[in-house]
Amino acid sequence: MMMAICEKCDKCAPGVRAQAKNADLIVALAGNSNVGKSAIFNQLTGIDQIIGNWPGKTVERAEGLLQHKGLRIRIIDLPGIYSFSTYSMEEVVSRDFIALEKPDVVVNVIDASALERNLFLTLQLIELEVPMVIALNQVDLLEKKGLAVDAKKLGETLGIPVVATIAIKGKGIAELTDKIIEASVSRALPRPIRYGREVEERVEKMAVALNGLDTGYPARWTAIKLLEGDAGIARLVEKLNPAMLSMAKSLAEEIERMHGEPSSIVFTGERYQIADRIAREALTEKSPGSKKSLTEMLDDVALHPVFGYIAAFAVIVGLLVWTFIIGAQVSSYISEFLSAFGQSEPVISGPIRGILWNGAFTGFVASITLIIPYVLPFYILLAILEDSGYLTRISVMLDSGMHRLGLHGKAIIPLILGYGCNVPAVYSCRIMESPKQKTLLAYLVTFVPCTARTVIILGLVAAFVNIWWALALYAFDVLLIILIGLIAFKAVPGESVGLIIEMPDYHVPSLRVILKQTWTRTKSLITVAVPAIIIGGAIIQALYALGVLNPINDALAPITVAWLGLPAIAGIFLIFGIARKEMVLLTLAVIMGTENFGSIMTPVQLIVLALVSMIYIPCLATIFTLASEFGWKKSIAITLSETGLAILLGGIAYRLLMPVF
Repeated sequence: MMMAICEKCDKCAPGVRAQAKNADLIVALAGNSNVGKSAIFNQLTGIDQIIGNWPGKTVERAEGLLQHKGLRIRIIDLPGIYSFSTYSMEEVVSRDFIALEKPDVVVNVIDASALERNLFLTLQLIELEVPMVIALNQVDLLEKKGLAVDAKKLGETLGIPVVATIAIKGKGIAELTDKIIEASVSRALPRPIRYGREVEERVEKMAVALNGLDTGYPARWTAIKLLEGDAGIARLVEKLNPAMLSMAKSLAEEIERMHGEPSSIVFTGERYQIADRIAREALTEKSPGSKKSLTEMLDDVALHPVFGYIAAFAVIVGLLVWTFIIGAQVSSYISEFLSAFGQSEPVISGPIRGILWNGAFTGFVASITLIIPYVLPFYILLAILEDSGYLTRISVMLDSGMHRLGLHGKAIIPLILGYGCNVPAVYSCRIMESPKQKTLLAYLVTFVPCTARTVIILGLVAAFVNIWWALALYAFDVLLIILIGLIAFKAVPGESVGLIIEMPDYHVPSLRVILKQTWTRTKSLITVAVPAIIIGGAIIQALYALGVLNPINDALAPITVAWLGLPAIAGIFLIFGIARKEMVLLTLAVIMGTENFGSIMTPVQLIVLALVSMIYIPCLATIFTLASEFGWKKSIAITLSETGLAILLGGIAYRLLMPVF
């Protein structure tokens, strides 16, 4: 038996929380990004990650319970990091949880195919003096490079149990769990890593002086961080014993004079030398003179200064082509098929039962023709790109352009995700390192036309004006995102940081992973949005039949009629679009009694309505997501600014387009 614990809210059952708090063991998973840490988490707990936030932070927290050999083991997946340099919130969260919360065992997940780079973090984990087990993951990728790793020798060198795993296939997980339990019983600590003589002498001298000073951290680790110039640890020690800072500064200066470099660089160099030596001793070449790996050959194209951009652009365009052309065609086929089972034209008069039924059926058709041709294929394609490893390459190629917006290459992932749905796109903004970048990216994501907005563009403009005007709206939206990004980068306070991203090897996407990712991203749409749209269709039709909505048009007429040039009834369309953007089309069809929108609105009105719908207020789901991630103040500010901008641009577009048509 197992279950997941999410501490982001108080909705979890008390019994679930009690099991987490009363677990027999607490195990933390630590490692670089893209080493298979999440895959090991899922294998250990048997569930997908349940994401919450660390208390007071917007850093992701995932945990679950594992039942094994009569023990309840609480598994906590720490954020992926590369060091304990404290340059990011993720590094501070991981470091402090290990050092201060003191889990029973830390499982350091290592990518075997990038052993030296991963050992850099391992050496710092050892300095925290906690029982450890190493999960040497992705050994299959190492073998494809013509190399083999001696796990036993690596373990003997480090003084840590090492288990070779292939997490996505479940190999080595049982042995890893046994080693975790053994480590928790023995409480054996890793063998301390010794630096070069000059550095080691000063580390030991500083550590002896710190003995008895209750910082919460190991004395040797604290000594090293002081000598490296860690500002956070320096402030902590200064409160307890200011004299220690003077001593640390003096010893650090001695190291710098001997090596001719800042002490932080000296420690980094020492660790890399140790990591290089350990890796060379543990690795052997299986097939000398082997040819380039598939990953290397593909990266020759994917990361090429010319062809790389062409490939990235082609993939992104391919996703949008599906949305514009293939998805639209599939949607029309589905709509024609469903029309044989019920009322094909919405009605707004007659018996109340008939009105409600036809409204509900219209909502059902709108839901099915959105999810099947647009949402599902988009998320399937996105999951394939993610699991294959290529999406990371796109991030790297677009890094320089994103820096102009105060972001970096990883920002392309939420932006692309936004074309499917803004809600998971806003959540994925957590991958950015600084608060400024998270806020800025979330703001830009809400301008990305999701599938619901795309349906409006297709249903209003592509169908009744032409495809080129629909594409022009999309192009305008991209330019708008760039322009707003440039302005917001200057206006939003805070600092931006550079790109630190790990590129995994290419591999054939796993069907199981693809289906699970797709379901995770669409289940809320299917279980919440679809019923809401069906019920909403019935309610809209009934409200209009009862004349309840008419006063709303009069109140909004100065905006909808005088400024935007839309029919007076458009106020109702836009209001219901707040709940779900596709409700603009649904309401239009229900109230006007036809789906031939070209017969009731001019081309200019269709384009303006699509433009305003594309930009104004995000849907309610996105608004609540923004509030949960950034607070209501920022959520309301984003909502109001987008509404004002949509009204302004819509009125300008109306006046510019009138002479054209």
